[in-house]
Amino acid sequence: MSKPRFAVLGAGSIGCHLGGHLAAAGHDVAFIGRSAAMDVLRERGLTLTTSSRPPVHLPADRLTAATGPEAAAGADYVLVTVKSAGTEAAAQDLAPHLAPGAVVVSFQNGLHNPAILRGALPGHTVLAGMVPYNVVRSEPGIVHQGMPGRLMTEPDDTLGAAFREAGLAIEARTDMSEVQHAKLLMNLNNAINALSGLPLRDQLGRRAYRRCLALCQREALTAYRAAGVVPARLGPTAPGLTPYVLGLPDALFRRVAAAALRIDAHARSSMWEDLQRSRPTEIDSLQGEIVALAAAHGLTAPANARLVTLVREAESAPRTWSGPELHAELRAAR
Repeated sequence: MSKPRFAVLGAGSIGCHLGGHLAAAGHDVAFIGRSAAMDVLRERGLTLTTSSRPPVHLPADRLTAATGPEAAAGADYVLVTVKSAGTEAAAQDLAPHLAPGAVVVSFQNGLHNPAILRGALPGHTVLAGMVPYNVVRSEPGIVHQGMPGRLMTEPDDTLGAAFREAGLAIEARTDMSEVQHAKLLMNLNNAINALSGLPLRDQLGRRAYRRCLALCQREALTAYRAAGVVPARLGPTAPGLTPYVLGLPDALFRRVAAAALRIDAHARSSMWEDLQRSRPTEIDSLQGEIVALAAAHGLTAPANARLVTLVREAESAPRTWSGPELHAELRAAR
């Protein structure tokens, strides 16, 4: 039986990580992304790194790099990894080129991208997916996975088999809405990490920054309760208890939440990478999502709202915040 063919729409860090592993396992993969990024693949190839396994290098002649959605024609699966703000436009561009029966998989942050894709791509199966770990571009042509984790998607046996063959741990879930809400709670740290200027492990090891995340998560959990949302439990700690764990003194947190610090020393959030490269961030799909959900139920989320403002300011005038400074700023907004 022939291997399924893949296309990756939005081949940045996450897209190159997923598509690269599939290509290394012998799958036909079309990488579709920005001209500059695709030029790097054509010139240097793609290298996949982690802190626990030897690097995997795919030479340029083993890669198909394109800039237009027509490269997705003939793919059995299209992995969508564009930023949330670009989902609708990406779907409209993709629609004329999808093969009959092609399955679209959203591996994106935020809550609404699968629904947007379904609305724009009638007649095609769209699966929600989730990437639980950090991937950043460490150098041109090199993408680095900074922590372990298991991908999650709505059930599809062929997709699951292809990912496992490629060495990508994956779990089929029938509760992806709850999974996405749980992932959003974790992703509220992206903005804090970006403003800290620190690697994730260093930032999470400092109580003042964790207290910032706890403020954001408490507001999110309040909004979730008002909306009747029960986020999935994805780790050893129930979502409702996580803010309390985050507030523990550093030494106790290191013992209680050792798994949360199982991050390599250089890993950073994708939002930090966006600010470093002067790209728009996904703050509207993270803290902005909590602000909107709270408002829809007559509530406020001032810490999250303040972080939206601070990240917007950092997009044009970057600055770093110490943990105590940022915590005081968020508390003052309440």
